[in-house]
Amino acid sequence: MRKAETIHACQECGRESLRWVGRCPECGAWGAMVERTLPSRSGPEAECVQPGSPVALTAVEVHAGPRLLTGIGEFDRVLGGGLVPGATVLVGGEPGIGKSTLLLQALRSLADRYGECLYVSAEESAAQVRLRADRLGCVSSAVSLLPETNVGVVDASLRALRPHAAVVDSVQALSLPAGPSLGGSPAQVREAAGVLVRTAKELDLPLFLVGHVTKEGSLAGPKVLEHLVDAVLYFEGVEHQTLRLLRAAKNRFGSTNEVGLFEMGDHGLSGIEEPSRVLLAQRPSWASGSVVVPTVEGSRALLAEVQALVSPSGYATPTRVTTGADRSRVSVVLAVLEKRAGLNLSASDVFINIAAGLRVVEPAADLGIAAALVSSQRDRPLPAGFAVYGEVGLSGEVRGTHRAAQRIAELARMGFSRCVMPAHDLAGECRRAAGEQLELVGVGALEEALANLFG
Repeated sequence: MRKAETIHACQECGRESLRWVGRCPECGAWGAMVERTLPSRSGPEAECVQPGSPVALTAVEVHAGPRLLTGIGEFDRVLGGGLVPGATVLVGGEPGIGKSTLLLQALRSLADRYGECLYVSAEESAAQVRLRADRLGCVSSAVSLLPETNVGVVDASLRALRPHAAVVDSVQALSLPAGPSLGGSPAQVREAAGVLVRTAKELDLPLFLVGHVTKEGSLAGPKVLEHLVDAVLYFEGVEHQTLRLLRAAKNRFGSTNEVGLFEMGDHGLSGIEEPSRVLLAQRPSWASGSVVVPTVEGSRALLAEVQALVSPSGYATPTRVTTGADRSRVSVVLAVLEKRAGLNLSASDVFINIAAGLRVVEPAADLGIAAALVSSQRDRPLPAGFAVYGEVGLSGEVRGTHRAAQRIAELARMGFSRCVMPAHDLAGECRRAAGEQLELVGVGALEEALANLFG
């Protein structure tokens, strides 16, 4: 019998090699080369392959079952309205951000609603998980715990128990003893995730996988790991802040524009029902350099506080620091302010911060950033109840933005009295959303906006 031909392929970039190498010559990944058997191109084996049976797309039946609700409103919002049976969700985030806390709380709620659930702990002992569950108030007889790192054992347990939902914490800690490389390597992570994803599809089991992140903030392991799962969620936060944000980078069953806001407390995570009120709770209305900008995150509007500090620089090269804002957009705003508005900022240190750890990168924050910079340089705070938004072009024009009526409605709901906004957005829908309390001031250029704000 003819010996099957083999080849080695990198799990990261797909580079093929006739022999095994420890480091991929294409992408430089270590331990990513996996041996594969090439299919025979001739002989009896090739003749035994039967063609598939394709069907017309219109003949495919769709069984849209009800989604499972986790009982955590902000979590269900990001998932697209709940869990789809058979879906695999990969949750990543920095160490200690609250991934395990969130999933343990969600699993307890799912167990109370639908029945038995399984928590697989590949990193912590059973006693450690029980201590966290006691602190969070998540102890339930309907939640089973399996401290195990062997993928085969986890797979067999899922098939035997058939839970209504399961959590694997974490996928990088699992190992396949018969695998091609050491545990934790990219090849092992890919194979382990593949086994669990196939099982979840066969059992219609909603499955959460916890993933580690690298120092750059991306998920560790091969990129194919994100392609295997149905949804990829990132849990974000700021050090020494209680605010947490859950974003969807991929979602086959919902929008990727949604964001969930949580607050970390002594008894775990709780969803924030009034995010705008929480984000502006500590805003000093008397301070210069502080401007409120209505921004859109997912399907709702949030009010963010943009803070700016402009001070004389003591060095030849001024400092430029941005936190929570797009650095390139801030550079554009600075250049337009110098060119079109006559502000001299080339000898000043500039600091931009989005308060409460929020991250705002949409162009609609341009005009708010410009107003905050001018307010700080002139040391003139904006009157209470003022808000600003709009995209600033390179010619100094103020451009319209999307979903303007939703931004105005949020400002009116929070009791603001005046909003300087693009003249393009002054449509009937925005005026109806503003009502009689909120005054809308449309501007077409940056100089006009600054004149309305500062005289």
